[in-house]
Amino acid sequence: MAFLYDTLLQEFGKRAISQVTVPTHISGNLKFGQRPYQQEAFQRFILCHSENFVGKPNKPLHLLYNMATGSGKTLVMAGLMLQLYEKGYRNFLFFVNSNNIIQKTKDNFLNPQTSKYLFNDKVVINGKEVFLKQIHNFDEADHENINIKFTTIQQLHIDLNNTKENSITYEDFTDKKIVMIADEAHHLSSGTKAGNLFGSWEETVLKILHQNFDNILLEFTATLDYESREIINKYKDKVIYKYDLSQFRTDKFSKEINLVRSLYDEKERIIQALILNLYRQELATTNNINLKPVILFKAKKTIKESEQNKDNFHKLIDDLSEQMIEKIRKTSTVPIVQKAFQFFETKNISLNEVAQRIHINFREENCLSANNDSEAEKNQILLNTLEDENNPIRAVFAVQKLNEGWDVLNLFDIVRLYEDRDGKDGNPGKTTLSEAQLIGRGARYFPFALEQGDDKFVRKYDDDVSNDLKILEELYYHTKEDSRYISELKKALVETGIYEDDINLETKKLTLKPIFKNSELYKKGYVFSNKKQPKNFDKVKSFMDLGVTKTNYRHQLSSGGGRVSNAFFELESLISFDEVIKPQDIQLKDIPKHVIGYALSRNPFYYFDNLSRYFPNIRSLSDFIEDKNYLSNLEITFLGSYNRLQEISHFDYLQALNGLLQSIEVEIKNNSTDYEGSEYYPQPIHQVFRDKEIRVNKYSERAKSQSETSDRFRVNLDKEDWFSFNDNFGTIEEKAFVSLFSRRFEGFSHKFENIHLIRNEREIKIFDKYGRAFEPDFLLFCSERANKQLTFQVFIEPKGAHLIGYDKWKEDFLKVIGNEQKSIKIYTDTYKITAVPFYNYGNENEFKKVLESTFEK
Repeated sequence: MAFLYDTLLQEFGKRAISQVTVPTHISGNLKFGQRPYQQEAFQRFILCHSENFVGKPNKPLHLLYNMATGSGKTLVMAGLMLQLYEKGYRNFLFFVNSNNIIQKTKDNFLNPQTSKYLFNDKVVINGKEVFLKQIHNFDEADHENINIKFTTIQQLHIDLNNTKENSITYEDFTDKKIVMIADEAHHLSSGTKAGNLFGSWEETVLKILHQNFDNILLEFTATLDYESREIINKYKDKVIYKYDLSQFRTDKFSKEINLVRSLYDEKERIIQALILNLYRQELATTNNINLKPVILFKAKKTIKESEQNKDNFHKLIDDLSEQMIEKIRKTSTVPIVQKAFQFFETKNISLNEVAQRIHINFREENCLSANNDSEAEKNQILLNTLEDENNPIRAVFAVQKLNEGWDVLNLFDIVRLYEDRDGKDGNPGKTTLSEAQLIGRGARYFPFALEQGDDKFVRKYDDDVSNDLKILEELYYHTKEDSRYISELKKALVETGIYEDDINLETKKLTLKPIFKNSELYKKGYVFSNKKQPKNFDKVKSFMDLGVTKTNYRHQLSSGGGRVSNAFFELESLISFDEVIKPQDIQLKDIPKHVIGYALSRNPFYYFDNLSRYFPNIRSLSDFIEDKNYLSNLEITFLGSYNRLQEISHFDYLQALNGLLQSIEVEIKNNSTDYEGSEYYPQPIHQVFRDKEIRVNKYSERAKSQSETSDRFRVNLDKEDWFSFNDNFGTIEEKAFVSLFSRRFEGFSHKFENIHLIRNEREIKIFDKYGRAFEPDFLLFCSERANKQLTFQVFIEPKGAHLIGYDKWKEDFLKVIGNEQKSIKIYTDTYKITAVPFYNYGNENEFKKVLESTFEK
């Protein structure tokens, strides 16, 4: 039997899943934007909850999300709460494995003053403000709001099996439908693994679930044991979504992991990490990035050991001197450390000043023990707000307490303050596995962007290994050189999916050919792109200007009509006197204005301050109601019996208006963004395209030269003057396109000259009307023989068949560019900016025709 996540794919397909609309009661109420995989988490639930299909889990619904550490599971929980509230659920039971996670989660759900609070200032669902309330038992719950009880699985087990006054009981779950949300849910399967549920936490949870047919259990974990037959049998029909660390890293949402191994003693390893910490801070400041990098110092077993590490550290900071820094400069063979010293030199930061700045940064009040239970609450707040500007903590000392439930983005160095290992026969031991788990937490990406168009939440410099800012996308794990231990740690990290062993990576050098560097295009020519800019709504003067088209709303009037049918016979007795349902169109201008005004007042989206952001040309809500470009010209189709249509009340109008306004709101939000692409602007080509290095997996297609790939796509690019770089280390689809161009070049060159095909590796971005960034793989430049002052710039994107549907918006954008064919004049030369739809080996013949015809427009 397939996993549920595979069943959904087989039943609906990836494209159908991606086309499920995430409703505004989710997207409009969450404070943070949703990444594509988080949207898919919602889309999968909506399908699973609302659609019938073969393999759908039985009620009561029990689902599990297997999502990577740092992927925003709590945001998904919040969105699912909103969705289930809209579907009639009011009571939520949230439980985890430890108290420290409870406090953090309460802040995320209940405290608007914290930086990680998940919701907007107002939560509005179906035109009504909804509050999130903490309750202690479900007798305190109300039917208007979201009621949440927070607890640990241990306390829940005790409360239910040792009943006392005011605690919850199993009976609380019989007459109310409950949504249970379990975080770190891998702790809930001990009974399954042991083969005996009796008396276990797991039994308690399942007993609650089955108290009511409409109950729902949503489990979340980053670590599902796919090696255990018992676990797989339990969860294969429940895992609705798998988005593991490997995919998280591949999608560039995590830091990259680097292992810094040296023969230094403990003190020198610490100093080396401190130097890198200061380098990151100064580098970030130089680039106007607000960053306070944090170091974690890891003890092996005991709190006493960790406390001694902290005492030793403070003594080291007190004694830190220019001579100690100089020793590292002279003896360290770690390239990034030497790069740090080169940076200090260029910025005129002396070694004495390096020591002084480290001394100031790591004063005792800026260091925290994560093992101090006497100040647990205070420490938890500091540990979970390390990124906040007013949080002074620069160093954390810990043993095991941070392996689960710790959210930190600005951890960049972990220093292992012990040297033994517990592996056996080349396999990692328990301590090494916990270290890998801790590294996975530290690998959460610190968001930053230098350019307005950059996505601040993803790595940007994977293929630009020489870029100084790459260190802001890396976590360094400092340890003593020990080949056996390193091998075991790498194995543990690779198995988690958060690490790709350097042994599988190699550097490829891409150099521009001399013939290209000497060309007129390279010396004097321009390349055109655009920028991401705040959207200008000044030209929006109607619904149509924002692409709002679904304005024909249909509303079914309530009635007492119905039928009764016999359970054994097909005879039916008619209850209503008039079963004929008829439509009647009513224009909004014929609905009393005060009713429309009241409907608008119930939905914060239509408050004037918000509405005027999208429609800056309206002067008042009266304009919005009476202007035919907005509401006045719309109609609602009421459906009902003849008699019912004669008795449409103000309440009926209000219900219909609520539905109409919500559908318009969805369209406006879907069709408008805060950003858009600017007009094209020129940059000298010689300033944009230069020699570079890229890092590729040596077992992937990208490691192969174009001259080393499969026979059908093999081209020796050394001999092809039209290809700007010395080689092409691309995907098989990219190589197939280059091969096609090579075969067609002779015919192409009869009409054109100065032909240059340039591989684009992050040098050029273009932005569509929604401000979405796109980096086409190739740019083709050529000029007509008959008109040498006309140069075409063509964006080209080869795309594998499996990605065409997912990246459809990019192809639509290329078609827009191709249809517009904007001409830009610089001095006496004219550049025509154009594009062609995706190249795919399967559509090669069609692509050839489109490419050649694009120059005839």
